[in-house]
Parts: sequence; C-alpha cells; structure tokens
Amino acid sequence: MEKVLDKLMAGSIRAEYLEVDPNVRLHITDAGEGRPIVLIHGWPLSDEMFEYQYNELIVNNFRVIGITLRGFGKSDKPFGNYNYDVHALDIKKVLSRLDIKDAVLGGFSMGGSIAIRYVAAYMGAHVSRLALFGAAAPIWTQRKDFPYNLPQSDVDKLIKLNYKDRPKLLSDFAMIFSATKTSLNKGIGNWLNGICISASSYATAQCLFALRDTDLRGDMSHIKIPTVIMHGTQDKICSFELAGQMKAGISGSYIIPFKKSGHSLFLEETRKFNSELIKFAKE
Repeated sequence: MEKVLDKLMAGSIRAEYLEVDPNVRLHITDAGEGRPIVLIHGWPLSDEMFEYQYNELIVNNFRVIGITLRGFGKSDKPFGNYNYDVHALDIKKVLSRLDIKDAVLGGFSMGGSIAIRYVAAYMGAHVSRLALFGAAAPIWTQRKDFPYNLPQSDVDKLIKLNYKDRPKLLSDFAMIFSATKTSLNKGIGNWLNGICISASSYATAQCLFALRDTDLRGDMSHIKIPTVIMHGTQDKICSFELAGQMKAGISGSYIIPFKKSGHSLFLEETRKFNSELIKFAKE
C-alpha cells in the first residue's frame, strides 16, 4: 500500500477533468509515472471499472490514464451524437492535451470498439500498442454475412427497456456479465451497478444504437500496431467467436483466452488480466 501511495503522489497534481468541447468535460484518472496505459471503459460503465487494474499498473511503473466517455460516470452528459467517431475524437483531444506518446491503448467491450475506431481514424496517434478486452467488435450484432453474437432485434429490446425501466435493464445485463451468476460476489455486483446507474439514460440508449449499427471490419485493416485480444471463452455479451473475427481482421494480432471468464474477465481473472496487460505493455 505504501508503494501505491508513493506512486500516486509522485509528480504534480494532475487535472481530474478535461474539456473536449464547450461545456463538455470528461473525467480523467491520471496517476503514476512511466509508459502511459490509456484505458477506455465499456457500456454503460466508467473509468472507475478499472479500479483493480490502476493500483497494480502504478506499482509496476506505468502511468495510468482512464478516460470516462461523455454521458457516463462523472463526465458531463450532453445531448447530441454518441457514435464511435465522437468518442474517438474526444480521446484524441485528451491525449493531445496531455501530450501522450508511445502509449498502450486498452479498451473493454464498447471501449474496445472505440479503440479500434480511434487507431484506424488517427493512424495510431499517441499510441503504439493496442489491447482489446472482451471487445464488441468487429460487429456486435448479426448481419447476413456475419452470423455472430446478438441479433439486432435483441438490442432493440434493450433500447426499449432503457426508456421503460433502466434499473431492470442493468439488472438483466448483470445476470449475464460473468461466466455464472455467482462468479462475482454481491458486493462487486452492487459496485458495478452503482457505476452503471450513474450514466445518463440518453447516452445509454445512444451508445446501444452505435453498438447495434457500427461495422468495424473496414477499420481493422488499418491497424498496424501490435495488438492483443484478451477475451473470456464463456462471454455471453461478446461471444468468443468475435475474438476470432478480430484476429482474422487485425494483422499480427493474437488471442489470450480467459477460460474461467465471461464478459467480466478483468474481475473474474484479475491476476491473469493484470499480468498479461503488464507483460504486453513491457514488450
């Protein structure tokens, strides 16, 4: 614990909020010294989901930068567009403002999709390695030429439930978040729910539209940096088949399967998750 505190206190106090548009500030966790690891959360969480990664990364001589996307957590919640291009541009503005170089960019679930869009759109600006955790990519929903994961009609039902009973939407989501209903204890489940409920209803729905409709197959061919795909083999939200599709589309990428995990691999196999991320970041 003392080592963590020493690392957290190293250097000057950093901004907890950065403005990316007029009247739109994003919450940023920025702590530690060393090579930057930038982490992008999933739907409908916030950068707080990486609590059990932050301390481990800091004591292993990394600078951790967690970005909470607009509409979620402690970030501002404007109305407007919430597609992947908007989020990728927000990330670009944050990394430019912080003058980040040679970073590892990691994204979970929807955050993985946004990380792919970011690297493709900005030719890997500020980052030199990409880590995808249970990513909702290359497409989250089925197509005639893509028979994987969820039917689009399932997502339509989620959107309707969001506007009718958002707590039930989150409760239903939690039931399939891990490998089994008891993989995560009640305390962790309550903590995650608290993070999710802090999102705006509007952003929650708009990001479901983006998840349902966005096709990243064209983006993957533009990724030229080393890429690791960490994915739970029992994932019910982003099936393990998606990992194979990402590997096929991203040149030189490789998969690390998490055989005891569902979607929440960062909590179900925390020690392995942190170890593999640190190993990848040190290469």
